[in-house]
Amino acid sequence: MVKEKYKRRLVAIVSADVEGYSRLMSKNEEATIRTLTDYRNIITDQINQYQGRVVDISGDNLLAIFSSVVDAVNCAVVIQHKLVKKNAELSDDHKMAFRIGINLGDIIEEGERIYGNGVNMAARLEELAEGGGICISGTVYDQVENKLGLTYEYLGKRPVKNIFNPVRAYKIIIESETPPSWQAKLLKIPDRPSIAVLPFKNMSNDVDQEYFSDGITEDLITDLSKVSGLFVIARNSVFKYKGKELNLEQIGRELGVRYSLEGSVRKAGKRVRITAQILDVSTGDQLWADRYDRELEDIFTLQDEVVKKIVDALSVTLTKSEKDSLGNKYTQNVDAYDYLLRGWTYFSRYTKRSNEMARLMFNNAIDLDTGFAYAYVGLGSTYYEEWSHQWSQDSQNLSHAFELAQKALALDNNLAEAHGLLGHVYMWKKEHEKAIKEKKKVIALDPNNALGYVDLAQALLWADRAEEAIELVEQGMRLNPYYPAKYLWVLGFAYGALERYDEAITVQKKALTLNPDYLASHAALTAFYSLVDEEYEARAEAEEVRRISPQLTLKVYRERLPFKDKTKLERFLNSLSKAGLK
Repeated sequence: MVKEKYKRRLVAIVSADVEGYSRLMSKNEEATIRTLTDYRNIITDQINQYQGRVVDISGDNLLAIFSSVVDAVNCAVVIQHKLVKKNAELSDDHKMAFRIGINLGDIIEEGERIYGNGVNMAARLEELAEGGGICISGTVYDQVENKLGLTYEYLGKRPVKNIFNPVRAYKIIIESETPPSWQAKLLKIPDRPSIAVLPFKNMSNDVDQEYFSDGITEDLITDLSKVSGLFVIARNSVFKYKGKELNLEQIGRELGVRYSLEGSVRKAGKRVRITAQILDVSTGDQLWADRYDRELEDIFTLQDEVVKKIVDALSVTLTKSEKDSLGNKYTQNVDAYDYLLRGWTYFSRYTKRSNEMARLMFNNAIDLDTGFAYAYVGLGSTYYEEWSHQWSQDSQNLSHAFELAQKALALDNNLAEAHGLLGHVYMWKKEHEKAIKEKKKVIALDPNNALGYVDLAQALLWADRAEEAIELVEQGMRLNPYYPAKYLWVLGFAYGALERYDEAITVQKKALTLNPDYLASHAALTAFYSLVDEEYEARAEAEEVRRISPQLTLKVYRERLPFKDKTKLERFLNSLSKAGLK
């Protein structure tokens, strides 16, 4: 038997590099090198403390190995915390964020050097990580899942370059994690009063009343959002803090606001108690506070009163139309309102079954109040979602959504959500100018509507106005710093429409870290990889499209996609076909 001259062993492999390194170097080479040297010393010092060994340093990349997976992960988390503190000392133009990938694999050692598929895997995981983030393989996750008290987000099986099978990947949620570094420039405090309405606590003895306290929170956000003199953070971002101990300074930093509104709701029988207070997040000083004990039937008057108190406390001047709209509630029927809140709770789960339950709740609300415009919007939205997700083959779903949006507007032409639903339908009916007009009305009526900006961006994107779309998505992101995957899909698709494919691919991959099964991003990546002749990656993404939606064909895409420019539609379809979609 021939004795093998190389040494093999199983190790934890850590690969790290700098996000946007080329950009930093192009701006200031000497400053970037100084920062890199400083940060590299911090990293190597931690690696040594955790019994690891640096095996290679090349440019901005660093490679290390550990005999313990637990040590490797702990070390990576400590490194990212230390670098966050260092970045706080630098201007935005000089901050340096490292991406870290960790894999457990077999390596070949030759002197001080290491080789093997496990090393390649760590490098690919690093590419999946965000700046300041850590991405680990499934083999690492299996070893540390219940040992470190960390939180993990499953990213799905991800296709990576030069690795035959998709990689099971996880993101480590780092405590006090802030929005991605590439977005940090958007979080400056606005020049008008800025506020985050934090989820009101359910103080009722019944946990099933959670929907009610959440609904009160959402209604306050909706009402305050319509005040042009305020800057109001979107629901998606504030509900990130639901059920957590609140650190006001941290919230202010992460959301980029000066004030927070917090409170509680107790609903018992036919009575409701609401407490609320406004705090300055930088000092903790109380700006305003009050407690209200009312009959449940007075809930609408109570909400109006709270909103007006908040506006007064923040010294905001209302326009005449804003004064009128603040007192204009959707219904005076408390039971219908209760069904509405239940309906939106079901709707927000985005499953076929929850969509059916939402439809039942909205229908119940309409049965109790046939003039309830917002309930018609909810009902229409369930038909739109059913059409969008292809949960049924009913060809009339989009028509039902259209009719219900029109019904809502006939009852209340100033209902932003109704204009939004109508704009959706016009967009998919390929009536671009009507869609854009309706979506512009949403923002005019609700200037803090984060999704409204993104939906308008999407309509402009299909109408071949991608440059305008990018700026609008960024406005939406500022209002909703912990945005869902859709925001990144629209932004990435806009980059792709402008043939900025590197940026388009990067952003779509970020979308998949938020939702690994987000079909739109997998389809976009299939097209973009195909357009830049990355055949392996394109085919891997096409497989993900088939896995998530086996019934989706090029014929369906051709019928549905509302490209105004037919040559761009054909180009997109051809890129999907090239990757193997039929």
